[in-house]
Amino acid sequence: MEVNQAKQEHLLALKVMRLTKPTLFTNLPVTCEDRDLPGDLFGQLMREDPSTIKGAEALMLGEMLTLPQNFGNIFLGETFSSYISVHNDSIQVVKDVLVKADLQTSSQRLNLSASNSAVAELKPESCIDDVIHHEVKEIGTHILVCAVSYTTQYGEKLYFRKFFKFQVLKPLDVKTKFYNAETDEVFLEAQIQNITTSPMFMEKVSLEPSMMYNVTELNTVASGDDGESTFGKMSYLQPMDTRQYLYCLKPKPEYAEKAGVIKGVTVIGKLDIVWKTNLGERGRLQTSQLQRMAPGYGDIRLSLEVIPDTVNLEEPFDIICRITNCSERTMDLVLEMCNTRSIHWCGVSGRQLGKLCPGAFLSLPLTLLSSVQGLQSLSGLRLTDTFLKRTYEYDDIAQVCVVCPYSSNEC
Repeated sequence: MEVNQAKQEHLLALKVMRLTKPTLFTNLPVTCEDRDLPGDLFGQLMREDPSTIKGAEALMLGEMLTLPQNFGNIFLGETFSSYISVHNDSIQVVKDVLVKADLQTSSQRLNLSASNSAVAELKPESCIDDVIHHEVKEIGTHILVCAVSYTTQYGEKLYFRKFFKFQVLKPLDVKTKFYNAETDEVFLEAQIQNITTSPMFMEKVSLEPSMMYNVTELNTVASGDDGESTFGKMSYLQPMDTRQYLYCLKPKPEYAEKAGVIKGVTVIGKLDIVWKTNLGERGRLQTSQLQRMAPGYGDIRLSLEVIPDTVNLEEPFDIICRITNCSERTMDLVLEMCNTRSIHWCGVSGRQLGKLCPGAFLSLPLTLLSSVQGLQSLSGLRLTDTFLKRTYEYDDIAQVCVVCPYSSNEC
């Protein structure tokens, strides 16, 4: 913290101190074996040392606390607290004492004073004390400006200021990835890295979804009645370590049927991260609104509602397709089914599906079989809009595992 001292001599003295929690006192234990020349001398000295833990004198951590010896680091999301004291060092009674504290950032100036009213008089050896708090929401250079104005007993009005400059650092590095499922589900992967020099206790990492989505956290493993965190019981993040959090977002029922609305939604929500450091100092960060690239479905979207994981070779199986009109016009659709080398569709090709209004959908059950074993891709569906004579082809709709129900020799 840099301080610019005023050159003029004043009757009042201003002192500013940052308030932080203390740290555990550490010492460097010196030990030796009993057969060495010092014998038990080192052990006796450590047992007599009031800062050591009785019965565990060889530990570096003691039972005493140490007050901060320097300004330390301030990280984004933490609460900056400072103690401001104005003391009357003179032998005069000073009147109309006004203490004002402002915090200047790169984008704004904030008033942190608890009271903006002046103290009527301040007697010699008396002081005015104030504690200010501010949740830091910007990184970069911050300047605490403390201004004091007062009137001497002779009616002279005096004024002075002091500037305290400090840097706000970034505590976490957050990276996000989006995965759009075949359905309207969206999966969010959040990578959070601790870029400070001390461990963090991750109290909460949650996703606050936008108004169109419900969110499910996928960071627990089912174990009995309560789920157990995938990170274990002790949720500590060591310096430079990274964790990955996964969330699944599903459209709310009132929006799920509106294909055109969900298609254009890019705002997903924001992450809310809460952590603790040292002796419980709390920090909190909220990201800006997370945005994804809107999936390009085209005019017609074809997805699968029901499909088996495994099917038997050369045996018919059923699937249910969902056809959604994502355009802004009504379509008259015709379905054509084209066989491939391994996939054979059952039924009549060229079936009339009828008219489909904008944003509407229809569920279509289909039957097919596979003549080849292994992981097979479902392809060969074609939709034609008879109004515009436009054709939409769908390949690699999904994959299914085809197995032989008999022995390997018989297959």
